[in-house]
Amino acid sequence: MSDIDVLVIGGGISGLATAWRLARRGISVEVWDREKRPGGKISSARQDGYVTERAASMVMNFRPEITHFLGESGVDIHKVRCTPTKKRYLVNAGRLGAIPNTIGAALMRAPFSRRGRARLMLEPFIPKGGHESETVSAFVRRRFGNELLEGAMDSFVAGTLASDPDHACARAVLPRLTALENRYGSIALGVIAKKLLRRRSAMPNEAFSFAGGMGTLVESLAAIPGVGFRPGRTVTKLIREQNGWRVEASSSDGDIAFSARTVVLCTPAKVAARLVGSVDADLQGMLAGIDYAPLSVVHLGFSKSDIRHPLDGAGFLAPRREGLAINGCLWPSSLFSGRAPAGRVLLSCYLGGARNPAAASWDDRRSIDAVLSSIVPLLDIRGTSETVRIDRHREALPLYHGRYLAHMRDIDRRLADHPGLHLEANYKGGVSVRDRILCAYKAADRIEADLGTSAKSTCYRLAPGDSRYSTFTGSAHAVFMDGA
Repeated sequence: MSDIDVLVIGGGISGLATAWRLARRGISVEVWDREKRPGGKISSARQDGYVTERAASMVMNFRPEITHFLGESGVDIHKVRCTPTKKRYLVNAGRLGAIPNTIGAALMRAPFSRRGRARLMLEPFIPKGGHESETVSAFVRRRFGNELLEGAMDSFVAGTLASDPDHACARAVLPRLTALENRYGSIALGVIAKKLLRRRSAMPNEAFSFAGGMGTLVESLAAIPGVGFRPGRTVTKLIREQNGWRVEASSSDGDIAFSARTVVLCTPAKVAARLVGSVDADLQGMLAGIDYAPLSVVHLGFSKSDIRHPLDGAGFLAPRREGLAINGCLWPSSLFSGRAPAGRVLLSCYLGGARNPAAASWDDRRSIDAVLSSIVPLLDIRGTSETVRIDRHREALPLYHGRYLAHMRDIDRRLADHPGLHLEANYKGGVSVRDRILCAYKAADRIEADLGTSAKSTCYRLAPGDSRYSTFTGSAHAVFMDGA
């Protein structure tokens, strides 16, 4: 007999969201993580009155499932919406130029030559084409021409995904754009059709974080009864049993052995590869072959009076052709209140990625100097930073390069030979927090179907003025209420 229905290994957003969804269905679940805190790379730090993010800085949402998740889990009481702004900046010829948030407006107002703009206008007449492994560079050139690639899309892929457009799989990295081409034959026509067909109740786009930073999201999820977060447990071995899996781990309390009907690996690919090595050598090799980009995040705090730029937007991205050391710079204190002390501003700059992986391993002095050489002239900075924090990730984000989609299918085929074993991490299905929660929902539904377990009536209630949760039963659906 199993000790538990589902054991989730890895306490990042993928693991916590999967566990929460399963617990809500009445399925017994625990989350094991080798670290003492939840969240994986997601973590918020407080230093000198500044709040910095080690990894994800916000949630960009257009899916109702995310809204439901936040409401039902009770985490939405901590939600902080982004300061309204329509400005994003792009470096062009050594200066910052504002571009709109919408695709159509960005295409019309971006700093293109007459020839480049004329090429953009031809997009609706370009025949549908491409193939599964077509790169972002090839896709954008084919549909829009080279100016859009070099002037904007290159910086988007490198700055937000730490990826290389010359190698990144377009259908994996730009799924919405490639889907528009596939369905409508044209991205421009697809955007127009989407607007005409959109219902009034369509989910509006929104950007948000949480009071105290993104760390609040994972900490709140880990504290919910039923999720069963167990820190400080390092899994050492997986063993296939007749009715499930035996999991062995080490902890500060000694060695642990546990049985579960289902195991979900929500770890980085190379950790998952090590764990499945005794089960399937081929699957181990496939997972070990997934590459990651290294990244450093350099956070700098300045007096607001020392920066002449109004910082009236989200930040800026830097195309490769500009020759800057950084991929981009986010302005957290312009987006969310409480990210910097009064009269101060916070700038978070990104070094490394697939475009320049060596930069992620530079020492502190070289990293800071490289960032300052890029941002001082762009933002017209006249003073010196009063606080510095550097977060380094040797394996920051997985690279959806080459035969990515075929590689994922190969992994799924191998998994089919191992009932009760699931892989859920950011190398599958998207790297954003939004994508990870959506994938967790789908994974939980599949696991519930496999277990054949009907949802039980478990409900969580948030007491007035209290961050602690109490549980009770008696409702067919989980409800989270503030002050009820």
